Amino acid sequence: MIDLQQVRKTYSIKDHRRIILREVSHRFEPGVNIGILGRNGAGKSTLLRLIGGEEAPDSGRVIRTSRVSWPIGFSGCFNGQLTGRANLRFVSRIYGAPIKKVDAFVDDFAELGPYMDMPVKVYSSGMRAKLAFGLSMALEFDFYLIDEVTAVGDASFQAKCHAVFESRKARSTLLMVSHNIATIKKHCDQALVLDQGELRLFPNLDQAIEYYNKSCQGSTVYQFTDQNSAVTPAARKLGVG
Repeated sequence: MIDLQQVRKTYSIKDHRRIILREVSHRFEPGVNIGILGRNGAGKSTLLRLIGGEEAPDSGRVIRTSRVSWPIGFSGCFNGQLTGRANLRFVSRIYGAPIKKVDAFVDDFAELGPYMDMPVKVYSSGMRAKLAFGLSMALEFDFYLIDEVTAVGDASFQAKCHAVFESRKARSTLLMVSHNIATIKKHCDQALVLDQGELRLFPNLDQAIEYYNKSCQGSTVYQFTDQNSAVTPAARKLGVG
């Protein structure tokens, strides 16, 4: 279970703070795959980072009683000076995973050949994505966080990704950010729409998609406060806050 309790998140922009989440509460239950929809810049990736523990909320709590992945495909955690193999062994130790098993799985799955023993800094973006996706799939999680990275590599590699992804989905729960409606419909049972700092749950996917499409028709209106969390005159003119 993952429980968001009155989570607030803002970012500093010059002399203002942009509101990403406004005292949001939601409980993610095992076995219910959730799609997260929202306009560009709404804060979907930030929400995943908060859930995964990469970022801390300004206030409120994120309670995890389950094993939660980092966002699948995220390669920012890799040390560019280390080889791909050294990186995956380091991550395996952090998560208490059997190093030999993870090493063998990623070596076979990622198809990086001799590059596995070269520094990650020489990798292309596609190679880093393959290493990250393979490592994500090599470790067992109760919740998988997925951020727009279901299509990695060429057609044959994507088919392999799809097969292993389906096997993980059969025994784990997915929290998925995607602008691809077909992907959300295929993998998710319900949807959350992040709009103006609020999370709205839709048990019916079609209703969520309808709401999301309507929210995308207008221009994005960001919410700002000053450093003391009071609504600014500029924001007040836009009708936010």
